[in-house]
Amino acid sequence: MELNYDEIRRIYRLEKNTSKLSELQEEFLDELSKFIKEEKNNYMDSLKEMNFSKDRDFINLKKMIEEIFSLREKKILNLALIASRTNEPNEERMFIQEKKLYRELLKILKKNKEGLNEIFLGNGAKKIEEEKEKELNLVSLKILSEVPSFVGTDMKEYGPYKKGQAVELPQKIAKLFIARKIGKKEGEE
Repeated sequence: MELNYDEIRRIYRLEKNTSKLSELQEEFLDELSKFIKEEKNNYMDSLKEMNFSKDRDFINLKKMIEEIFSLREKKILNLALIASRTNEPNEERMFIQEKKLYRELLKILKKNKEGLNEIFLGNGAKKIEEEKEKELNLVSLKILSEVPSFVGTDMKEYGPYKKGQAVELPQKIAKLFIARKIGKKEGEE
């Protein structure tokens, strides 16, 4: 399949006007990446020549593609929710990356359902308390300067963070950020 503006518009209309996923080839994302790369190069060349006619086309292309992905994500979320309740997974019309997203969503929904079952079986109350305790140990910070990704004392990866970004970090890491003046508590001046 050779992607072009007309094909992107066709896909956009299909996604917008139906509740089902439109059929895309599994390699759609690879083809889309190639097409965007070509269009971006054309766009950059036109800017160098001070020709701004491609500017609007490229911006519209970007908006259309973002909307296509947003619509498809909503449909995949809905399919995953239905599948988690019916135990009938359905990956039809999804390209490779969407299938991965769908499977991850199913895992999360299944885990959530197991948590609900544990509540009814009596073990859930303790786990809920443990989750609440973990949440209480998080601190909301505003990042004051760029921070590359790093591994915290809990061996989890954090970052990268951009200046001005709002994040929630474990108390120990938050204290370190505040002490080094690379973060401040949300709401503080």
